[in-house]
Amino acid sequence: MRFAFHLSQLKEYKDMENLRFKIARWIVSHRAQVACVFLIITIGFAIGVPRVDIRTIFADLLPSDDPFVQTFKDHPNFGNPLTITVMVKRSDGGNIYNEDTLKKVWDLTRNIDLIEGVDHDRIVSITTEKANYAEATPMGVEMQPLMGDRIPKGKQELDALQRNVERSPMARTYLVSSDETSTLIRAGFHEHLLDYGHVFDEIQKLAKDAEDGSHTIRVVGQPILTGWVYLLQEQTYTIFAVTVGLLIIALAFYMRNFAGVVTPVVCSFVAAIWGFGLVGWLKSPIEPLLMVVPLLLVARSFSHCVQYTERYYEVFSELKDRKLASEATLAVMMAPSVFGIITDMVAIMCIGVAPIPAMQRFALFCGFWAFFLIPTGVMLIAVMLSYLPTPKNIDDIIGDDREKGIHGFQKRVLEGVASLITGKRIPKITATIVCIVSIVVIILSRQVEIGNPTEGSNLLWDDSEFNVGVRDVNDHFPGVNSLEIILEAKDPDNVQQRAARTEEAYALTKEILRVALSQEHPAKAARSFSDFMEEGSRLYSGGHPAWLSLDPTDRSVNAAGVAVAFGQNPLNFADVADFQFQHSAISLFYRDNKQETIERALVAAHAAVDAVGTDHKGITVRMASGTIALQHAMNSVVKRYEWILLGLACLAIFFIASYMYKSFVASLVLLVPVVLANFYLTATMSVLGIGLDINSVMVAVLGVGVGIDYGIYLLSRICEEYHAQGEDWDRAITEALTTTGKAIMFTASIMLIGIMPWYFLSDLKFMADMGLLLSAIMLINMVLALLVLPLIVSVLKPKFVTRTDLMVGEGIDLSWFSEEKTREKEQGVSA
Repeated sequence: MRFAFHLSQLKEYKDMENLRFKIARWIVSHRAQVACVFLIITIGFAIGVPRVDIRTIFADLLPSDDPFVQTFKDHPNFGNPLTITVMVKRSDGGNIYNEDTLKKVWDLTRNIDLIEGVDHDRIVSITTEKANYAEATPMGVEMQPLMGDRIPKGKQELDALQRNVERSPMARTYLVSSDETSTLIRAGFHEHLLDYGHVFDEIQKLAKDAEDGSHTIRVVGQPILTGWVYLLQEQTYTIFAVTVGLLIIALAFYMRNFAGVVTPVVCSFVAAIWGFGLVGWLKSPIEPLLMVVPLLLVARSFSHCVQYTERYYEVFSELKDRKLASEATLAVMMAPSVFGIITDMVAIMCIGVAPIPAMQRFALFCGFWAFFLIPTGVMLIAVMLSYLPTPKNIDDIIGDDREKGIHGFQKRVLEGVASLITGKRIPKITATIVCIVSIVVIILSRQVEIGNPTEGSNLLWDDSEFNVGVRDVNDHFPGVNSLEIILEAKDPDNVQQRAARTEEAYALTKEILRVALSQEHPAKAARSFSDFMEEGSRLYSGGHPAWLSLDPTDRSVNAAGVAVAFGQNPLNFADVADFQFQHSAISLFYRDNKQETIERALVAAHAAVDAVGTDHKGITVRMASGTIALQHAMNSVVKRYEWILLGLACLAIFFIASYMYKSFVASLVLLVPVVLANFYLTATMSVLGIGLDINSVMVAVLGVGVGIDYGIYLLSRICEEYHAQGEDWDRAITEALTTTGKAIMFTASIMLIGIMPWYFLSDLKFMADMGLLLSAIMLINMVLALLVLPLIVSVLKPKFVTRTDLMVGEGIDLSWFSEEKTREKEQGVSA
């Protein structure tokens, strides 16, 4: 058989001085008690599972150290992303100025206002008093609501409403479309009261009831997008069930025995209960979109268990005793398994370095789950294998030339891989080809898009109701995405100043708008408090358009500000000024939040702010808030931390592997395929059109753990086989590939089988994309682990492989266990 033992360590084995052998002996000797302990712990964690809280907390998705996020938190009313937009559109070609349409708008507005969590002060439509127009009266300029306290009736009242809209700078641009076929209802929500699922259900019901043959209702906004994720998340659980079913079927097809199927399933299930139970007890919310990552941890558990089980079969074929085989396997697999799992855990924990609370909580959740693979995938599996019935098809699985079916096919494929790696000249040729391909891939990987690559949301398919709605709203209005430049009063407590209505604020606003809108790619529209001031000035001066613009050096600016605000509820201007008219915002509207659009918007905004400066007598100009700014904040985290997270994971792996193999060279041998895998993955994302965002970065970093696991198992087996094969490099590599490599190929293959259906089954594009991404991770890491790592060993022939004191490259002295079995039988007869 393929088992080696080092003569220098034989006494250690026989005297059981080695710590791992002591632990293995104790666990198997007390297997009943160990099983009971596992059962009690599992029950304890299972009690916490119903308490798991899967929900979105918007603020926790934002990077805490970003200046734009800080601006948003200081001025949450300006550009609040927790806003829904409902568009009522005449689909028969008519305009909105009819009783039927206006009744729908009236009813929708008031019904939305009844939804729990809505900010009653931030709901606006043409039927609310916040939608107003300036009117000159004998008492001065007064702001009048577009519509009174009832729906207009008859042609005269309807025509009057139409004239009022034409006199309102806000309504004619932001509430009624230029072709007068559509109108908007906007409603903001309090985050601490916002239940995305409830809001989504209520809004969708209202929209469905209002829609008829003459009207189309579109509903968009971040709360609605999250609501769609919540709704489709229920479908995700069904898809997960299909995935698990396919994994079990593939496992049964591969193993064809009870023990080989049950151990990975039970161990993975127990680890999952411990992981979910822990966050349930901690009451730590989990972001729904990140729920795809636990499946990667299930894959890791399957991988460890399959590696372990196949090694157990090898040992059992020699010892013919379940208990002793379990003990021997635990002793030899403990080091590579534990170190492989630790590298998984460290790579996951590195995610917590990013300054995003949701990612930090998730790193804690998945990090502990990964840690739980040590007791379940190393100890529990040993206890189970010692009890489960002996498989009858061991020779079919590990029987050298007797291997049959899928096992024989795998062996032939891996022997072909070995032929590309071993020999004198062929490895150099293969290495040259791999280098050329990798250079091309690295160049391609830098083409991957950052952030959201589509109009609407990349979480949903292009033809989804939400994305169709976004495009429809954008076709009729300036856009659902905004960038806010804040004019912040230096002394907001001085209520006599009213900084938003001063000549200074007006002058800054006009200059910022002039510069921003003169850039190469200007915003579709802009809004500020100055729009209301100018309309008031025009009416105050007789109504002629010539008086629309104000002289920033003239006292009429302050008079206009007072005129439009006098007798008005300050909340009517909430989008452009705060309650006390101290702070104000300049809003620039854009069609989408693609990275290209974000960069153009920020270039224009920075140019405008640079032109006026940030520090003024009574005002500080601050960048920036709104959906564009917050999307940039999240994208910048990806840019800043993509390499930091990968670098930290690699650094941790470097030191862990150096300790394991007592060589820095070993760390480099392991890391080269892992780093290459990251480039191959991002290149694949570029080809598939998957954007690099917070969620995909986390999946990519977790992919490091997948690759390093494969590498540790394979490299450890090469070190072992080097001595078992008479210090023959080619035979050692070939033997390692056709044994440990077979388990690597299988675990990657079954995950492909289980995950690929996501693309065809999921209505959530994010899930489909993550299915492709996880499949790519498995496939890429498998190919690079089976080809590049042994290729490096074949070319370099590193000295650490030849050492006989490595904790992860030791063979098994099966003679000791055979003698132990004989002694136990003799003692039983004597008794």
